[in-house]
Amino acid sequence: MNIRSLTRGDGVVIGAAVLLFIASFLNQFSSEAPRCVAGYCPPSVSVNAWEILPTLMSIYLAGIIAAALIVVARGLPGSRKVAGIELGQFGVALAIFVAWTAFWTIVNGGRGGAGMIIGLIAALVLAAGAVASPLVPALKAPLMGAPKPAVAGNAAYGAQPGAGYGYPGAQQPSYGGQPATGGYGYPGGAQEPQAAAAQAQPSQGGQAPAAADASGFAPFWFAVPVARPLYPEDGSPTPIAELAPGTWYLAVDQRGPGLVAQTQDGRRGLLQDTTGIQRG
Repeated sequence: MNIRSLTRGDGVVIGAAVLLFIASFLNQFSSEAPRCVAGYCPPSVSVNAWEILPTLMSIYLAGIIAAALIVVARGLPGSRKVAGIELGQFGVALAIFVAWTAFWTIVNGGRGGAGMIIGLIAALVLAAGAVASPLVPALKAPLMGAPKPAVAGNAAYGAQPGAGYGYPGAQQPSYGGQPATGGYGYPGGAQEPQAAAAQAQPSQGGQAPAAADASGFAPFWFAVPVARPLYPEDGSPTPIAELAPGTWYLAVDQRGPGLVAQTQDGRRGLLQDTTGIQRG
């Protein structure tokens, strides 16, 4: 599971789940003295959700499970389905159910305590975060900043910026004491992206791309801000690889809004989501 693929919306969902867990230990009823009816004054009660099984299972634990499904579905490569339903979609539906149940529970109870009120707020935040995460641009931003692949080494220790492995144009170390000559798969090698693309043999068959095609496309190195799947060029839905942040890959062609990328081990596929990529 790659935690760098989590978004700010996932952070909201995780925070709401933590708040639900805390609220489950708080009093579910107000501490006010109960009203006397026909001369009978019932004793004041103080119970938490763990003493009320239906409330615990339908609101608090269900909310935590919903958050876990959403976060796990986001962090795992590809899509995971149970009974034909994606984990993320099931988690969103469960989050909405939790908010619905929490609202009508507190309306029916009439004397909601701190645990019930905080639980309702957390359930509403959970549902809002689950629904809005793929829709609101601010919530789609990465939760953790991607590492900067252009920075290698530390200037305080005498290293020059952009002079380490993984940066285009940097010289590669060797195990024999001589500078490595580089080649495809090593962004810091001696070859330029155009030359590397011309020499690389695609793993999916066909002919190697030229330095620049008729449309004017020129191969270039790039890095992704978060982990993203690489799909086969034939359009199959199953990813063949996952591009990781902090690593440079070679774009050898363009397919509409996507890029045909080639990994260091020679695998070649289609990167459908190119938003936020860093060119080398």
